Amino acid sequence: MRKVFFNKAFIISSMASLLLLVTGCHPSPDSNAVQSATEKTTLKIGFVKLTDMAPLAVAVEKGFFKDEGLLVQLEVQPNWKLLYTRVQKGELDGAQMLAAMPLASMTAKPSGTEIITPFTMSYNGAGITVSNAIWSEMKNNIPLEDGKPQHPISASALKPIVDQYKQQHKPFNLGMTFPTGTHNYMLRYWLAAGGINPGMYDPNKNDLSGNIGADVTLSVVPPPEMMAKMVTGTTLGYSVGEPWNQKAVKKGFGVPVITSDVLWDNGADKVFGVTTSFAEQNPNTTVKVVKALIRASSWLDENDYAHRKEAAKLIAQSNYVGVDEDIILNSMTGVFEYEKGDVRPLKSFNTFFTGQYGIPYYSDAIWWLTQMRRWGQIAETKPNNWYLETAQKAYRPDIYTKAANSLIAEGKMKKEQFPNLATATFIKPPQTSRLDGVVFDANKPTAFLAAFKIGNK
Repeated sequence: MRKVFFNKAFIISSMASLLLLVTGCHPSPDSNAVQSATEKTTLKIGFVKLTDMAPLAVAVEKGFFKDEGLLVQLEVQPNWKLLYTRVQKGELDGAQMLAAMPLASMTAKPSGTEIITPFTMSYNGAGITVSNAIWSEMKNNIPLEDGKPQHPISASALKPIVDQYKQQHKPFNLGMTFPTGTHNYMLRYWLAAGGINPGMYDPNKNDLSGNIGADVTLSVVPPPEMMAKMVTGTTLGYSVGEPWNQKAVKKGFGVPVITSDVLWDNGADKVFGVTTSFAEQNPNTTVKVVKALIRASSWLDENDYAHRKEAAKLIAQSNYVGVDEDIILNSMTGVFEYEKGDVRPLKSFNTFFTGQYGIPYYSDAIWWLTQMRRWGQIAETKPNNWYLETAQKAYRPDIYTKAANSLIAEGKMKKEQFPNLATATFIKPPQTSRLDGVVFDANKPTAFLAAFKIGNK
């Protein structure tokens, strides 16, 4: 047999040639290319049937995910509990989430799988609706202005009715979507501001009902089931995101009495959530998802909502929200309908990008943490610094900033479309609630809690 001998120089030369061939004729890999490599390109992302899932649908339908080299499958979930569990188990790569969910994962005892948010999906998108029967009684307690109920409507108009139910030993049941969810806290805030105790949680006593000392009963109901539960009398009203408040109006079954912006303007409602481990194992993928969502949210708000009708038609499809387009449009074009025919301007309702940019602000996280403490889900009193430190673990503007800077560098968005991210503290200025006049200063969360008559301090 013929023997073939290779000298060291030949071997080195051959290996170098092979390396050049494999790397596309570059003698050494480009460091920037390595950093921008996408770890995972096929993703499964969950959502619940709500109007503010729109950025996800737009990112798919307008090709923003595709521009980032991502193949995204959107998968509807029947309720928030299953969605939350599936993200924690890794069955979903990420999901639309209630803004307090990542914080709940950080404060849970015993500790479980932690979730972070690098992007805020929506603002001012929720409302509180009551049945026609309850509304007809409430109206007697509400002053009129130009022949219409004066807004904002306080829960003090509901209190005499709740008191009557208690005297008659009848349950007064209201629906919300998840115990550590935005709609639960919004409903509780509104009730308490009107002198109605929504009840307390006590994890130290293993009482997670939320009904300790309650004047009313708050029950978990999936968003698409809200109106049906009210129509059958299971609940007398509910707190939920759109389009389920406007659907009650359009179908003639209920009346929205207040929107979330009145309680706390421009607070995060929904966020995009992934597990901490997913973000650590797939940092470039996470940034690319955020890039696509930034572009989608900007598209939804740009040119004075010029694309909203198109967006409403898009998400009205059965694979997304599956509700009539005109119902979705009722709160997507700068107006909101209360009683049938009582249509009022509400430009800030259902916003996605304008003014807040999708940034996961620490101050938004702190607001939700105060409500978790107020109602007992956080069992012990916490100092001011704990609120900020916990917010910084769950809300990640650093990831958002990388995504925004990348979009600017690539020419997909302009620097002027964002605030100065290099100098941002990600703490919004103090804000006074239009409902009760209480000032929220994210630097003083304990003072904020001390201002309330009902709830923990």
